[in-house]
Amino acid sequence: MTASAVRPRAAAGHVGPARRLYLLFRIGADRYALDAADIAEVLGLRVFKQVPGAPHWVAGMMARRGTAVPVIDMSALAGAGACAAVTSTRLALVRYRPGPASAERLLGLILEQATETVHYDPAAFQPHALDNAEARYLGPVLSDAHGMVQAVSVDDLLPDFVRAMLFPAGGEASMTEAQP
Repeated sequence: MTASAVRPRAAAGHVGPARRLYLLFRIGADRYALDAADIAEVLGLRVFKQVPGAPHWVAGMMARRGTAVPVIDMSALAGAGACAAVTSTRLALVRYRPGPASAERLLGLILEQATETVHYDPAAFQPHALDNAEARYLGPVLSDAHGMVQAVSVDDLLPDFVRAMLFPAGGEASMTEAQP
């Protein structure tokens, strides 16, 4: 596949019907893409409430509009250490489905160098030959003028035991702020 086949376009320009908007981020030197349709909101970093007993890549919990939102450090999840707390590191609130019949919930993702959006044709992403059961969230890849980009599947981010810990059956966790 040539680089010109999937050249990114500016978000403000005309986009053909097959192209979708993606938020690019990095883990180390590697580039990854989140489909913008999966993203509810992008925020700056903040302090999170810790989740005792959770894996090291669970950064914690936050309250967003009265709802408890678990937060994952994508760099730590991939084994590259915690995301750097710099201005290009963002918190993306994504639409996550804990199960096939579950309602959509918010899940926070800490992403390094999440400062660029691009349009790609989803069909340009091609399956890769690696089968990594520990990283089910890693999807197909494409090449553009800047190298390879790998798609991330939001619904496949959490292993079953972490999903059960962060999204227990029985509904949405709410958080109310104490009134003085």
